[in-house]
Amino acid sequence: MLLVSDVHGANDALARVASMGEPLLVLGDLLNLVDYRTMDGILAELFGKEMVARVARLRARGDHREARAEWRRAGAGSGEDLRAAFNASVQASYLETRRALEGAEAYVTYGNVDRPDLLAAVLPDGVTFVDGEVVEIEGYRVGFVGGAIVTTGGPGEVSEDDLAAKLEGLGPVDILCTHSAPAVPQLATDVVAGFAKQSQAVLDYVERFRPPFHYFGDIHQPQATEWRVGSTLCRNVGYFRATGRPVRHG
Repeated sequence: MLLVSDVHGANDALARVASMGEPLLVLGDLLNLVDYRTMDGILAELFGKEMVARVARLRARGDHREARAEWRRAGAGSGEDLRAAFNASVQASYLETRRALEGAEAYVTYGNVDRPDLLAAVLPDGVTFVDGEVVEIEGYRVGFVGGAIVTTGGPGEVSEDDLAAKLEGLGPVDILCTHSAPAVPQLATDVVAGFAKQSQAVLDYVERFRPPFHYFGDIHQPQATEWRVGSTLCRNVGYFRATGRPVRHG
């Protein structure tokens, strides 16, 4: 099986991987709201690259509260027109994702920038939206938990309590797949963005149930891509928008 995360609009590359004939696990962040390397994305189209750059500087300082306030100020007074334009861009991007995945055996969960309701609704036949459930794939019990901890107010952010509840509901699995990184500094710290995004609930699950493998995404430029937590190999499957490369399990 193949795994990708943080596609962020790289649907041509996703289609190439989906056509390889292996089960494909997509661990969230299908939308490209902001590419902080280039300042491109849906939000840049709506607010301009200068605005995006200001928010990027706030995020790099770890000032997520002020970053959220900046977005609110930018959208103030725009009302329904802005929401309509944003929703149209999201829907268009997810339709590209649908075309990329058509004909594949794929399992998709969501990340912090995703709209899980819209993503689940648009997926083609044969592609399964998974969150808080266990699926048997190639003889493995694979548990999926979507979403990420609250930082910037993205539509796919969830509380640690919600993550913990979904993880608890999985029970023991052979492979744990999340969008969120566990609370291991080397795995959760983005060396370019300059801050950590980590889930204690994910780490608690790994330490308690000890799945042989844990795959995740969210952190685009981590200090380390692999780390052992007890007997579990934890692996960041990569910033797919930048690499275009999947990770093969095993």
